[in-house]
Amino acid sequence: MRLRLFFALALCVLLLPSCAPKIKIFAAPTTEPLKEFVVEGTGEGKLALIHLQGMLVSQPKEGLLRPTPSQVQELVSALRLAEEDEAVKGVVLAVDSPGGTVTASDILYHEITAFKQRTGKKVVVVMFDVAASGGYYASLPADWIVAHPTTITGSVGVIFMRPKLSGLMGKIGVDVEVSKSGRDKDMGSPFRPTTPEETALFQDIIDDYATRFVNLVQQHRKLSSANLELVGTARVFTANQALKVGLIDQIGYIQDGFAKARQLAGLPKDSQVVAYRRDTYPDDNPYNPMTSADPEKMNLLGVDADMLLPPKAGFYYIWQGAAR
Repeated sequence: MRLRLFFALALCVLLLPSCAPKIKIFAAPTTEPLKEFVVEGTGEGKLALIHLQGMLVSQPKEGLLRPTPSQVQELVSALRLAEEDEAVKGVVLAVDSPGGTVTASDILYHEITAFKQRTGKKVVVVMFDVAASGGYYASLPADWIVAHPTTITGSVGVIFMRPKLSGLMGKIGVDVEVSKSGRDKDMGSPFRPTTPEETALFQDIIDDYATRFVNLVQQHRKLSSANLELVGTARVFTANQALKVGLIDQIGYIQDGFAKARQLAGLPKDSQVVAYRRDTYPDDNPYNPMTSADPEKMNLLGVDADMLLPPKAGFYYIWQGAAR
C-alpha cells in the first residue's frame, strides 16, 4: 500500500506540477529598475535592442527565492522605456524562442503592434537559433524580419498538450472520483481517457486558434496561396526556405538588423544601440540577452526549466522539437 501511494505521489509531482506542494523561501523582491546601457555606436539617435527568448509565458517564473518577471512583463517594460525616449527611433527585437502559450504569444503580438501604432517607431526582428510558432507569431508586427543563416522558424500552428495518468494509475490501483455539473465539465481530465466527443471539441478549439495564426501571417506577409498552404501545415523552415516562401525578408546577422533599422528610422550609421538592464555587465555587447545578473534568475543546469518539466495542460503556439 505504501509503495502504491509513493508512486501516485511521484506521478503527481512529475506530471502535474500544479498538484505538487510548493515550498517557498521568502526574500526581499528585486526593485532595481531597468536602466539604459549603450552596447554599440557613438553617434546621434538610438535604437533599442530588446531580447525575447525562451518559452513564452505571461505568468512570472518561480525562482528559488522569489519569482522572476515573465517575457511579457519584461518586453512591455522595455517597450515603455523605448516609447518614452524621444531619441529612440526604432526597436530591434532579437528573438530566440520556440514559442509558448497561445495567450502569451498573442499578448506579445498585441503589445508590439500597439507600440508601433502609438509611436510610429520602426521595429526590426532578428531571429537567432529558433523563432518558431509563438516566437514567429510575436515577430509578425515587425517592419522587417532578418533571420540568421542557421535559424529555424515557422511552425505556424497550435498544439494542445495535457498529461494523461489513467493507464498508469490503473496499474498501481489509484483512482480519482469526480462529481460534476455538466457532461463536459471535466473534459481533458488527466485521470481518464478522452472521449471521441471531447476530441472533436478540442479540435474545434485548435482549428480556431490555428485559423487566427494563419490569417495573421497572411495579413502581414501576403503569401501566395501555395505558400500559405505550405505554411499552414505547421512545418518548420530553415532560413533559406523561409525566405523563399516569404516568412522573412532577409538572411543576415544582428548587425544587418541594426543597419536596416537605422535605414528605416532615418538614423546615421553610427547611431547608438541601447539595451535595458538592471545590472552593469563589463564589456557588454548586443549578444547579451540578460537584464539582470541576479543569481536567482539562473536556471538549473543552465537550461530553461520550463522546457524540461512536463507542460501545464493548455493550448500552445510552440514547436516541441526545440525543447532542450
